[in-house]
Amino acid sequence: MPGLPSEWPELVGAHDAGPDATLRSAMLEATSDMAPPDTPPVVRWEPLPGPQTEAFSSPADVLFYGGSAGGGKTELALGLALTAHRNSIIYRREYVQHRHLEERAREVIGVAGTYNGTEHLWRLADGRRLEFGGVEREHDVFKYQGRPHDFVAFDEAPQFSELQVRFLLGWLRTVVPGQRCRVVMAGNPPTNAEGQWVVKFFAPWLDPEHPNPAKPGELRWFVTGKDGDVEVAGPGPVEIDGKLCTPMSRSFIPARVEDNPFLIASGYRRVLEALPEPLRSQMLEGDFQAGGVDNPWQVIPTAWVRLAFERWLERRDRGDDPGPMTCLGVDVARGGKDKTVLSRRHGTWFSGLLKHAGETTPNGPKVAALAIAALGQGAHVNIDVISIGSSPFDYLVDARIPVVAVNFSQRSLRSDGQPHTDRSRKLLMRNVRAYAYWAMREALDPETGISLAIAPDQELLSDLTAARWEITATGVAIEDKDEIRKRIGRSPDCGDAIVLAYLPTLPPTVSIAVSGARSWGRESTDL
Repeated sequence: MPGLPSEWPELVGAHDAGPDATLRSAMLEATSDMAPPDTPPVVRWEPLPGPQTEAFSSPADVLFYGGSAGGGKTELALGLALTAHRNSIIYRREYVQHRHLEERAREVIGVAGTYNGTEHLWRLADGRRLEFGGVEREHDVFKYQGRPHDFVAFDEAPQFSELQVRFLLGWLRTVVPGQRCRVVMAGNPPTNAEGQWVVKFFAPWLDPEHPNPAKPGELRWFVTGKDGDVEVAGPGPVEIDGKLCTPMSRSFIPARVEDNPFLIASGYRRVLEALPEPLRSQMLEGDFQAGGVDNPWQVIPTAWVRLAFERWLERRDRGDDPGPMTCLGVDVARGGKDKTVLSRRHGTWFSGLLKHAGETTPNGPKVAALAIAALGQGAHVNIDVISIGSSPFDYLVDARIPVVAVNFSQRSLRSDGQPHTDRSRKLLMRNVRAYAYWAMREALDPETGISLAIAPDQELLSDLTAARWEITATGVAIEDKDEIRKRIGRSPDCGDAIVLAYLPTLPPTVSIAVSGARSWGRESTDL
C-alpha cells in the first residue's frame, strides 16, 4: 500500500456485513496455519468496490464520507484503522454508542489482537493500536489533549460540536517515517442545528449556494486564519494573517445503501423508505438540505429560516432593489474564538453578514470604525453593550452616530411600563433578549410574519435555530449565549447580530437621549 513502511505485512480484509463470524474465524485460522511460525496473525480486510474503495484510497487529509444510511461509513473507519494506520482513534459522542463497533471489531480482528475494555483499546499482534473515544460533554475533549494519533475518525460527525472536532484534530500527528496522517468524518445529514457546521466545513460539496461547487472526491485546499477557514488554490504554502501556512486538503465522497450489496440483499432499503420525512430524504437520499427534527423548545423553526433564505434568493434573482438601510445590528466579540458580526437590514431585506475575528476587533475604536463604515445613510446602529460592547457604543456616541445601546439582560417594557408580550399578548417576555428573539420568530412565521428575506448563511442558520426557550415565573426566557456555546461549541454571534438588526423600533418612553444615543430597556447603570 503506498506510503506504508516496507517492512509492514501486506494487509487486506473483510467486507461490511460480509461473511459471518464462523466463516471469518475459519479464514483467520487458515491464514495463521499458512503463515511462518514467527509471523503474527494479521487482520485481513478490504473495502467494498465503489465509494468505499474510493474513500479508502482518497488522498484527502480530511474526508467526509457517507450522507446516506447503510453506505458502510463505520466499516470504512474500522478498516482504515486496522490496515492502513499504526495509532488510531475512532470517536463517538458517547462510549455506549461504540457497542456495535466493539462487536464488529471482535469479528474482524479475531485472534489478531487483544482488547482492554477498561481502556477501550485494541492492541494488535503486529503493533497497531485502535482506541475508541467518547466526548459526551464539551470539556471531555481535554481527556485526549496531547495524545497523538495518525488516524482520527469521527463516527456520526454531525453529533459533535465544531469546537470539539477542531480541538481533537490538533493531535493528528506521528513520528513514524512514511506513515500517513488523515481524518475521516463519517455521518448522515445533520438532524438539528448543532450539526449544521458540517455543511459549512464541507461547503464546496454540501452547500448548494457555494459559488464554486466541488465534485465528489475532488480535493479542495484550506487554511484557517483569524476570520475562519479560507479556501486556497492548491497545496503550496500561503501567507495568511502575516504567517506562512501549509494548507490541508478536504474532500467529500457520498455513499448510499445501494453501494452496500450485503444490506441491499437484506432488504434494508425498505426500512429507509418507510421513514417519515425529512428523515427519509436524509437517510435514504443523503439530502443535506432536508429539514431536520427541531427541538420542541426551539425558538425559531428551521424551516422558517430556510424560507427566508429562499425569499432572498428569489428577490436577488429578480433584481429587486432592497431600498435604503434601516438598521445595523452589531454583536461585539468577547474574546477567544468569538466574532464581531455586523448585520445590515434594509426594511425586510438582510444583506450578507460582515464577520470579523475577535482578534481583529480588540477595542472600542476598531468596532466603532467597522460600524461607521458599514452604516448606510439614515440608518441607526443597534449594538450589544453587555461586557466590552459598552466601549464601541461610547465611541459611536462621541462620533454623533445614531446608536441604540441594547442590553439583552434588562427588562423589556412597553410605553405603559408593562413587560412586552408576544403577538397574542398571552406570553410575557422576561427580558430584552426574549423580546428580540420572539420578535424575530414572529416576523419569520410564514403565516403571520412579514416575509423577511435573509442572505443564506449556514452559520446563521445554525445560530438562529440553536436558541431554546422556556416558561418561567417572570415570562418567556431565551437560552443565553453561554448555554448555547456549551451545546454548539461556539458563540451564536451571527444569530445575535441579525436579531439586533431586527429589534423593533425603540419605544420613546424608555429612550434616553445622549448625543443622539438611546438605550433599549429600563434605565440602568448596567449600560
